Amino acid sequence: MTVAHTGDSAGAPTPAGVPFREAFGVWLKIGLLSFGGPAGQIATMHRILVDEKRWIGEQRYLHALNYCMLLPGPEAQQLAVYVGWLLHGIVGGLVAGILFVLPGALVILVLSVLYAGYQDLTAVAALFFGIKAAVLAVVVQAVIRIGRKVLKNGAMVALAGAAFVGIFFFVLPFPLIIVCAAAIGLIGARLAPERFVVLSGHDTGEVESGPNGAPAHSAARVLRIAATSLLLWFGPTVALALWLGASNVYVQEGLFFSKLAVVTFGGAYAVLAYMAQQAVETYGWLNPGEMLDGLGLAETTPGPLIMVVQFVGFLGAYRSPGALDPMLAGVLGAALTTWVTFVPCFLWIFLGAPYVERLRSNRALSAALSAITAAVVGVILNLAVWFGLHVLFAEVGETRIGVLRLFTPALATIDWAAVALTAVAVVALFRLRRGMIQTLALCAGISLGYRLLT
Repeated sequence: MTVAHTGDSAGAPTPAGVPFREAFGVWLKIGLLSFGGPAGQIATMHRILVDEKRWIGEQRYLHALNYCMLLPGPEAQQLAVYVGWLLHGIVGGLVAGILFVLPGALVILVLSVLYAGYQDLTAVAALFFGIKAAVLAVVVQAVIRIGRKVLKNGAMVALAGAAFVGIFFFVLPFPLIIVCAAAIGLIGARLAPERFVVLSGHDTGEVESGPNGAPAHSAARVLRIAATSLLLWFGPTVALALWLGASNVYVQEGLFFSKLAVVTFGGAYAVLAYMAQQAVETYGWLNPGEMLDGLGLAETTPGPLIMVVQFVGFLGAYRSPGALDPMLAGVLGAALTTWVTFVPCFLWIFLGAPYVERLRSNRALSAALSAITAAVVGVILNLAVWFGLHVLFAEVGETRIGVLRLFTPALATIDWAAVALTAVAVVALFRLRRGMIQTLALCAGISLGYRLLT
């Protein structure tokens, strides 16, 4: 791959022969095809960027992916930003990252409007009932998939178990669990690296580099990017707080989802339990069943799964519109939520990409990532149990014994239709090895057919 340094302010080498207009079309295509979760999205980008276009080599692509795996936020979208930055500097990174999420954001927004306005219709309710059952099976699959990847010894299993107990029974904040897991990983890297360095960010061989080597990263550039990004990230929320007050729903959403953007390690499933419990139990923006509906929408549309935050932001503002029309309030809430969720992704890449070579051989960082991912398994298991209780039972009580919390489902309220649909989803995913979208469509179709015939 021939590389020529343009000396632009982005500090990234620009491969010759890649017209910006062509790259724009390719990033739009990737955004429209970004189904299947991060694995499918990463595979799609690899096929187009590495195999078909040959704009980036195999080793550089994998090295960029390993770096993105170390960051909070959706790794596939951040990988798109990284490659866009390599191709055309900061402008290229912005275009790649925005087009990666824009199609899915627009689809989720339309579906949110339809959901809020028409969810009482029998057909719509039946579709979402089936989707809930399928989503429960999908979350269980995520626990098993990530667990196989990281739970390779007793230390990792213990971390996962401790995280589950901490968040499910003692309601420990998700950010606290992440910080504690990272600290344990850092200590473990010194005391027992063979047990804690389970995931590695530097196992793909030497990264390719252009003749100019790694781009310079001056202090002035760091300050400029950081100041601009932080202003864009927090500016709208601060302005709304000064105008409407700190208790306004927009301010609450802006602050909450900004915090969420910093702790989303290990993929969207890792943070969904924390987000769902806060959105449902603390803020009252939606109920558990609606949270499952939103996850089902995000599963079946292009873009990162974390786009479910837009659905939550829409319903939260829709139900507290103030003087605005509820639909308009919902659209504004969805826009603000999406903004504060994805602006940090650009910050991490534009600041960190020039230092990526320094991360490749950092054993302590790999151990911290391994420990965080192990804890994430426990958090996702908490999500599966929490979702399962609310899908399979109509009534779920909550008992507090000091700092201990226990969920107590009313056994008489078990929903056998939900149990049957969940069983169908489990068979489709694990036995028949059907894809996620096929499984969601199957359960939604069965539910719709049953409701129309009865």
